[in-house]
Amino acid sequence: MNKSVKKGYAKRTQKDYSLSFKLQIVEEIESGQLDRLSAHLKYGIQARSTITTWLRKYGTFDWENLSVVTMAKHQNKES
Repeated sequence: MNKSVKKGYAKRTQKDYSLSFKLQIVEEIESGQLDRLSAHLKYGIQARSTITTWLRKYGTFDWENLSVVTMAKHQNKES
């Protein structure tokens, strides 16, 4: 595994990304702490499309309807 460090940039490969790392990136973007380009540069993710894929897969944005999905808490009522 070859990693080069250049001004805070760590080159990574796809297999380096754990689920917790992906969820952290999605959380930071959705909370407004970072945008996709900033996350790409900060964490050394090779392709910006990788982050878009994570947002589609793990994020709360409904890409088909172009809106934020809010999951309503409902109680399981038994009759």
